[in-house]
Amino acid sequence: MKLDRFINRPVLSTVISILIVILGLLGLISLPVTQYPDIAPPTVSVKATYTGANAQTVLNSVIAPLEDQINGVENMMYMTSSASNNGSAEISIYFKQGTDPDMAAVNVQNRVSMAQGLLPAEVTQIGVTTQKRQNSMLIVFSVYDAEDRYDQRFIENYAKINLIPEVQRVPGVGGCECVRNRLLHAYLVEAGCDGTV
Repeated sequence: MKLDRFINRPVLSTVISILIVILGLLGLISLPVTQYPDIAPPTVSVKATYTGANAQTVLNSVIAPLEDQINGVENMMYMTSSASNNGSAEISIYFKQGTDPDMAAVNVQNRVSMAQGLLPAEVTQIGVTTQKRQNSMLIVFSVYDAEDRYDQRFIENYAKINLIPEVQRVPGVGGCECVRNRLLHAYLVEAGCDGTV
């Protein structure tokens, strides 16, 4: 088939283009969200808390031993970590496309359990959590008092007690957290949500 046929017959080209767009729209409407291809790499998040420690202490005594053990886990591409002055530490491990997220979480959990003996006692008492999740946010809620009767601490406690547990029960939500006293971030689980959030 020569390409000059489409140049000489612009109506044919237009009809074919419209047909492709219509088929694409039909596919978009009828294809369930769970069958969309994976775009983001599978991610496993490791969180720990060292109460009373500053960021440098958390980096040296919590993140460094965990990263040493986690490094080289099967199908890992790279990892990022962060420590804050309130004693919290988070390590995100990114895996190659096509890696089973459940197996990746199990492999990371095995590596974290090997590092438990190297962590401070305060950290192991509170616990180190490992979970699979997408780092992209699904939705952001803003909670505020329109009448300005309640302070930010009350609103944050209300959200933690009443809203966050309900959002975490929705199938496909990997996590939900309160940020900056007002915003709730909900994250997807790796296997995805069925679109009924």
